[in-house]
Amino acid sequence: MSIQQITTEYIAINPDYCYGKPRIAGTIMPVAAIAEMYLDMKQSVEEIAQKYDLSLAQVHGAMAYYFEHWEDIDRHTIETDRLVEEIKVNNPTSKFQQKWRQITGER
Repeated sequence: MSIQQITTEYIAINPDYCYGKPRIAGTIMPVAAIAEMYLDMKQSVEEIAQKYDLSLAQVHGAMAYYFEHWEDIDRHTIETDRLVEEIKVNNPTSKFQQKWRQITGER
């Protein structure tokens, strides 16, 4: 008897969508966001699935993909965070942002 391997793909990667980040297929939910909620924010798989209207299989699929590709995903997240900080530093606050900060008392 031969062994048949069966997999269901829950992850999509498209360079023209979500900046090429791995995401749950059929959604815009990045795998990195699922991993952050699960690992850093200590949310359960059930909580994540319910909060974002995902199946348990989708969330487990995202975590399985993360564990197999964590180095690339974490590196991409760090690079994105650095880019965002660079943009913040190199671009002056807009008039809208200044006004909004006055209204909200934010600094």
